[in-house]
Amino acid sequence: MKIRDIMSTPVIRIHPEETVAVAARMLERSNIGALPVCGSDGRMCGLLTDRDIVTRCLAAGRSPSTTPVKAIMTTGVVSAPPDMELGLAAGLMGRRQIRRLPVTENGKLCGMLSLGDLALKEESSIDAGDALTEISDNLSSQF
Repeated sequence: MKIRDIMSTPVIRIHPEETVAVAARMLERSNIGALPVCGSDGRMCGLLTDRDIVTRCLAAGRSPSTTPVKAIMTTGVVSAPPDMELGLAAGLMGRRQIRRLPVTENGKLCGMLSLGDLALKEESSIDAGDALTEISDNLSSQF
């Protein structure tokens, strides 16, 4: 089974010049924890998570209503092609401690794969469990 078979589409995204306040409202309304940040050409330039908002904006004393998303987004985001096997994707997510994996084709965002997506598919639920175990093990070894 491939990523394209279970990835979430369409993907809610945000422009890098938009404010953090708008991003926070989008996250809340859509009940999601991350927004891919894409330029007008559809190419992904970062990822904004609820954690980014808390740690890089609020805790840093920045105003969400004036801070652009590009100032606090995570860059250097790992992505995967839609034709990647689910087992390989789960392994990548585990090794890189990624709970949400953007899916790109020809450099443009086309979907998102989450651990939840993996867990919902019977064929890949073991891969999701392995990835989550690896993420948890990596996190606990840091403390």
